[in-house]
Amino acid sequence: MRKFFYLSFCFLFFISCQSLKHKDVIYGQSAQKKDLKLNIFVPSHSENKKLPVLIFVHGGNWNSGNKNTYGFFGRNFAKKDVVTVIPEYTLSPEANVNEMTMEIAAAIKWVQQNIDKYHGDKTQIFVTGHSAGGQLVGSAVLNPKFGIPYHTISGIILNDAAGIDMKYYLERNPPKNQNDYVKTWSKDPQKWYEASPIYFLTEHSPPFLIYVGSNTYPSIKTANKRFLKKLHEFQPEVQPVMINKSHIPMILQYFWPWSKRFTETTNFIKKPAR
Repeated sequence: MRKFFYLSFCFLFFISCQSLKHKDVIYGQSAQKKDLKLNIFVPSHSENKKLPVLIFVHGGNWNSGNKNTYGFFGRNFAKKDVVTVIPEYTLSPEANVNEMTMEIAAAIKWVQQNIDKYHGDKTQIFVTGHSAGGQLVGSAVLNPKFGIPYHTISGIILNDAAGIDMKYYLERNPPKNQNDYVKTWSKDPQKWYEASPIYFLTEHSPPFLIYVGSNTYPSIKTANKRFLKKLHEFQPEVQPVMINKSHIPMILQYFWPWSKRFTETTNFIKKPAR
């Protein structure tokens, strides 16, 4: 057993050497006037090539999480020749969901304007989010008020996304102070609508790749089922990739460089533009 852990450590150390990390790059300021930062992971052999870009937004029920926890995600995608960006955002109760989404939109715009300095191709920008991160990237890209033109995002990857139809959920489960939901979502149904990506799907929406855990929370299963039904009006070819996992393991699987998710995602990224 000790030998196994030693070999695993050596392997992961070798993997980490195959990428370069640019830590705490400032991309903007929060409504509270605090610097907002992101981490960028670049393949160490990128040289003069322009590589596709993946922006990952973490989950945590909108009130927890830290970009620095997900270095494994950035390193492993960089190993697959994908420049990976992981932004932070202000959590509830310090910020509400609209402010969080504005920050994620600002991070996307920063990437569009600056990623060429890190060997990224600004014409191949993909976004992905797990749990609450799925709602944030979905809203930032799909809701026009956040100012991200559809054609500037090449694809959206949702990983066991929560909150993608929060209006439907909160109408049946009104927000309480528990989990800071009143602060996060307010008690205004119009704001629930504006924060729910499902209501902003159109024929112009970027292509989707959608993962759902077969053992995830019932509310996430319901929201993804509703989302897919609406999405099929515009992208009937999209089928969810069901994974035999619960909610947290849906992101932990990216810790292992040999996970099938890397092959599936890079294949999605390499598909010709729709």
